Amino acid sequence: MGKTSPDDRLEPFRTELTGYCYRMLGSGFDAEDAVQETMVRAWRSFDRYDERRASLRTWLYSIATNVCLDMLRGARRRALAMELSPATSAGPDLGVPAPERAWVQPVPDALVLPRDGGPEEAAVLRETIRLAFVAALQHLPPRQRAVLILREVLCWKADEVARLLGATVASVNSALQRARATLKTVGVTPGEPLRPSDGAQRELLARYCDAFERHDVTALVALLHEDATMSMPPFTWWLRGRDQIMRAMLAPEASCAGARLVPVAANGSPAFWQTRPGPDGVHVPFGLVILDVCDGLVTGSTIYLDADRLVRLFGPPSGSRRQPETSTPRR
Repeated sequence: MGKTSPDDRLEPFRTELTGYCYRMLGSGFDAEDAVQETMVRAWRSFDRYDERRASLRTWLYSIATNVCLDMLRGARRRALAMELSPATSAGPDLGVPAPERAWVQPVPDALVLPRDGGPEEAAVLRETIRLAFVAALQHLPPRQRAVLILREVLCWKADEVARLLGATVASVNSALQRARATLKTVGVTPGEPLRPSDGAQRELLARYCDAFERHDVTALVALLHEDATMSMPPFTWWLRGRDQIMRAMLAPEASCAGARLVPVAANGSPAFWQTRPGPDGVHVPFGLVILDVCDGLVTGSTIYLDADRLVRLFGPPSGSRRQPETSTPRR
């Protein structure tokens, strides 16, 4: 039997490492780049890896942490629209788009969520890639962010994290306390991860999709929380409240008639590709819609308009054609 290659030993860790890097960096594209760099560094130094000093998993997380810390050095904090500007009123002017680097970006579940593990573990991992949670993590200094993710999300012991970071257990515990305090101050918008076995959630989403595709704005708005939000990155424009969202959806420039919602696995949340018919009737991706759901109502929708770029990460929705590259679409 031949000797196991470095690739064979490293590749099984790719998904969990991408999930770690996504929480650290707030971008699916950046997370892929970080893990690719991690794998390159590990492959190049594999002959020097000493399993007596650290497990292969710990060694890889150490490399990935250093890669993420390098990428975050001097970087602007990624955020959601609600953190970038005050709520506005419904209207045709969405303002000037913010650069890609300003936003917490979505990520495909398959890229960051391991397929094995029990339902309880899966629920925790889905919760911690929700947009609201990832946005809250971005408020933490990078090393505190690493400590909180390793300790609270991945359930590493304090001494394991200390060895990984080259720190003391006391400093790790102190960093964790400070990170918890910051998250408590920032607050994480309540929301439920996608729960395929939850009949009530499935019914809510089915009604939402049905109302959207029939362009029944009254029925759709009835499924929203009274303080629901709607945002459309890359524009900092966002709305709060059923009335404002109804006005936006009824506006002639909204052009949602004929659009469809195609389920997609993103950020552990209820999510859909919004597609619209092209001149030949074939649907093309228009935006990636990620919903916040809580207590039987939709509490928020984030619609990423850079569909053509995101198709490269997620793949195209079924039954659609990739949109030719153009400027960012308007509502």
